Amino acid sequence: MTIDVADLPGVEPAVVLLHEGLGCIAMWRDVPAALQEATGRRVVAYSRAGYGHSLPVALPRPVTYMHDEADEALPALLAQLGIEAPVLVGHSDGASIALLYRRPVTARVVLAPHVIVEDISVASIAAARTAYETTDLRAKLARYHDDVDVAFRGWNDVWLSPEFRAWDITGRLAAITEPVLAIQGEADAYGTLRQLDLIEAGVSGPFERLVVPGIGHAPHLEAPDLVLPAIIEFLTRLPSPTGHPPPWVSRSASPGGDERP
Repeated sequence: MTIDVADLPGVEPAVVLLHEGLGCIAMWRDVPAALQEATGRRVVAYSRAGYGHSLPVALPRPVTYMHDEADEALPALLAQLGIEAPVLVGHSDGASIALLYRRPVTARVVLAPHVIVEDISVASIAAARTAYETTDLRAKLARYHDDVDVAFRGWNDVWLSPEFRAWDITGRLAAITEPVLAIQGEADAYGTLRQLDLIEAGVSGPFERLVVPGIGHAPHLEAPDLVLPAIIEFLTRLPSPTGHPPPWVSRSASPGGDERP
């Protein structure tokens, strides 16, 4: 397999984690284990091509790289892993990929999602390029990526390209009928709460939001004591494929609680 995968065993439907534009498996930290332990579900994280220990990709990347991941790479990987109707949990670019994915899913959790390009996004991504060229940011990222320049430029060059300013996936939101939980830090430097408003207005299924005061672009890492229980509680309310509550959750379970035997 050319894609690096971490697969924690558990019951289906699996939770599949989709990392951000500079992420990989390792940068989820203890999130996969926490979700698996609390819910009993199978949890899968993977590093997309060009990230972590997965094989690199050729540059420049097309402006359609998130569509390509959602429409081609992710379905192929899930088929290889035998995963059907997963719960997609995506962060930033990964959240956009989760929203773009068009195969059957059980639900979607989107952390700091993007559905349009905002001025604040471009400004912060330009600042990241300066930091990459002038500070130790490159060295820090190199701890996680076999080819750090491919990982960084494959994200940064696209987002700062003039043609990407027209990127807009709101037209694909109406096809989403499954439950969506959207989480964003109030102090996110890469996007405003308009992103959540557009998702809520666009999707056709149940929508919930959590805005975390004082938190930036990685709410699951910056405020795990609040964000992870919210995700876990959302997961425990999802029906099983039989339409019944998941067997490891009591009907009277408190939010974030774990009442498995």
